[in-house]
Amino acid sequence: MSAIVLFLAVVAVIAGWWLSQQRLASKPWLETGVIDDARGASSLPPAKIGLGVFLAVVGSLFALFVSAYTMRMELVDWRSLPVPKLLWFNTAVLIVSSGALQWARAAVGRDDGEGVLIGLLAGGASALVFLIGQLLAWQQLDAAGYLPAANPANAFFYLITATHALHVVGGLVALGRTTVKAWRGAEPAQLRLGVELCTMYWHFLLLVWLVLLALLTGWADDFVAICRQLLT
Repeated sequence: MSAIVLFLAVVAVIAGWWLSQQRLASKPWLETGVIDDARGASSLPPAKIGLGVFLAVVGSLFALFVSAYTMRMELVDWRSLPVPKLLWFNTAVLIVSSGALQWARAAVGRDDGEGVLIGLLAGGASALVFLIGQLLAWQQLDAAGYLPAANPANAFFYLITATHALHVVGGLVALGRTTVKAWRGAEPAQLRLGVELCTMYWHFLLLVWLVLLALLTGWADDFVAICRQLLT
């Protein structure tokens, strides 16, 4: 349960920060001449709100995975599998993909259409390489005899990494639409929302993957032990 409690605490902090930016304590009936501007500055596009809700749900799903993983590994039949070294390369590629989309987001602010297109293409290509690398890692484990049904640790590894990969595939669909618009010559201002949404989603996927990698490699064991001590 420590992972769930930690995730909910992070969500609460983010929600509190977001609400603080919405001018909830303001008194619009006392303001003159700036009401429309205040509303425009504080309002968020429905797409961003929807993405935020979706990320909260997805984050809760992975938090449940992490919690179940940490509880299941305490049983005697748990046999940790060796993490393929290829995962480190895949992690680097995903970092590059997230960085490329951040580049595209910055290019939108500079009104640089060519930079936006380059960033989107680089981000999408890197994400595809990441997915291919994940498939190769699964093939390596399968060839070495680490089948999903052989051990609970194996089943969790395939379940967690496959679920993350499916979310990457879903992100590529949205990224592909935005990239097509950029390829067809859409102005950076018209691409702003799509690029920002893709960038937010990619940063989220990178953060989730880093947490999962720390868990699968055993780097998070000490942190999990500390959380358990704090909650007992």
